[in-house]
Amino acid sequence: MTTDLHPSIVALVSLAANVASNHPGQGLCQIERLKGYGVSREQIDTVIEIARHIRDETAQKLDAKFDEACAAHYPRAADKLAAIAVTEGGACCTPTPSGKSCC
Repeated sequence: MTTDLHPSIVALVSLAANVASNHPGQGLCQIERLKGYGVSREQIDTVIEIARHIRDETAQKLDAKFDEACAAHYPRAADKLAAIAVTEGGACCTPTPSGKSCC
């Protein structure tokens, strides 16, 4: 059994990682490779949507943790921080805008 991944899978993972990590290049170089491998625009768009969703959800959770820690140090700041909406779901993630799951 081989553990080598098809180059299109590596390119999709690389694209997703670059987008999710806010890499300055955003994985744009991978899009041409993916097109060359015959990966559809819809599949590329799905990977980008999921990666952005993970990035944005991570930022929201980090902001909520920061706000909680900050409020512990500065109790009066808690009222201002509470006015900022941050959703914290019970599941491991929320669906992307088009309803896709990132989990």
